[in-house]
Amino acid sequence: MERDTRIGGNRDRFPETRRSAVRRAADADPEVRARALDTLIAAYWKPVYKHLRIGWKASNEEAKDWTQGFFARCLEKGQIEKYDPARGTFRAYLRLAADSYVSNERKAAGRLKRGGDVAFVPLDFETAEGEIRQHPPSDDLSAEQQFDQEWTRTLFQLSHSALAAALRAEGKEVHLALFERYDLEADGPAPRPTYQELATAHAIPVTQVTNYLSATRRRFREIVLRTLREITGSEVEFAEEARRLLGIDPT
Repeated sequence: MERDTRIGGNRDRFPETRRSAVRRAADADPEVRARALDTLIAAYWKPVYKHLRIGWKASNEEAKDWTQGFFARCLEKGQIEKYDPARGTFRAYLRLAADSYVSNERKAAGRLKRGGDVAFVPLDFETAEGEIRQHPPSDDLSAEQQFDQEWTRTLFQLSHSALAAALRAEGKEVHLALFERYDLEADGPAPRPTYQELATAHAIPVTQVTNYLSATRRRFREIVLRTLREITGSEVEFAEEARRLLGIDPT
């Protein structure tokens, strides 16, 4: 019997409370602060870049320069530390801050050139461009909705990468293959395989397919929640996003 097919699964307990990367970005320890900023840049640079490309109708080169310049400012001038959770979500704050940065850049008629005096973080703009071609923006979505959509896509990409690395390190390639084929590729052109087809392909019993998928979905939910806590600015935002994305309520 094929069951537990939703990645959200049953209502799980939230992971143990800890400070998010948003809060750690203001830590007095420079190493803690640097790691927190790396976490936030990994989660937000693609949404910002695509927002500038699409929302501001920027060229590829303009969006690259603005994205690098904006995050350089975040690193150098404490932009993240100014965030106030009482005034909205962290991603809304960052999107508006990026808008303000670009507006000022355009008024000054000057773009920050890569390779100057600022130490830029390496960002995979080529992959981001490919994703824009693969998932073209919808005219029905506002700039805010498009930003939120890309933020969600990045959250799941980061979580999938973390899951894949962990399972491969544990020698659980079959767990990963089953999860990717049944859950992650379900929206692709190929029809979703049955549990029996997966069992035959991997030479394992159907019951093992069921058990492996259940365990891997649970692991994936845990990683998504951990990543989500890292990149949201408050417990309220974290809880709201957990409910929206996974259907999980606090306990």
